[in-house]
Amino acid sequence: MAQVLPAIFFGHGNPLNAVLENRYTAAWRQIGTEVSRPKAILSISAHWFVPGTGVTISTSPRTIHDFGGFPQELYQVQYPAPGDPALARRVQNMLKPLPVGFDDSWGLDHGTWSVLRHVYPNADVPVVQLSIDEAQPASVHFEIGRKLAPLRAEGILIVGSGNLVHNLHAYAWGRHMPDPYDWAIRFEEEAKQMMIAGEYKPLIDYESLGPEAMLSIPTPDHYLPLLYVIGSRQEGEVITFPIEGVDGGSISMLTAKVG
Repeated sequence: MAQVLPAIFFGHGNPLNAVLENRYTAAWRQIGTEVSRPKAILSISAHWFVPGTGVTISTSPRTIHDFGGFPQELYQVQYPAPGDPALARRVQNMLKPLPVGFDDSWGLDHGTWSVLRHVYPNADVPVVQLSIDEAQPASVHFEIGRKLAPLRAEGILIVGSGNLVHNLHAYAWGRHMPDPYDWAIRFEEEAKQMMIAGEYKPLIDYESLGPEAMLSIPTPDHYLPLLYVIGSRQEGEVITFPIEGVDGGSISMLTAKVG
């Protein structure tokens, strides 16, 4: 029986992590050495948050620099991983009757490559991105994760990239922030306990979790990739958190690993 690969949600944080050496990027590299080498990666990134569900079909997806105001060094980064049209077609079939379009104009946005260039620095594992349909409720995104779960037994690494807590308005831009906000810590701990216990309904209905959740998730884009990952969890599988920490007071760098 083929080994079932994990599904991993990465808190990607600041785009500069793509070119920095810090405890988060070192831990990402460590994950790359510990996880069995996948045939391909299916990535769900916070930064492809659009109307409709699409999947990249290009054999050579471009590196997208979807940010502004950063050092020139960051714009020069290329992550030339190949695509995998066969995986794209497999995803489309698995998600029927949900309409999934093939997209050859998107590529790999920084939610994907800023992490993967540390996990797989040689860019030699094929990568396909799946968009997040901004018009769908959280329950649909969780259900997509459930439908995609069989890919893990086919040598595919399912990756979600976002941040459990992502409040840029509260972020310590250019300021020293010695400690994370109390509300960020409390929400992260509550969410972790729900994940461990397999209590998915409150995580799906996160808007009902109160003011700390609303501060932590002012917009859904960075949170929803987590639902794809926990949606792929199978009965009896352990969920662990190999990376923890909060950047700038209000950005959770939590990594959640299923399996």
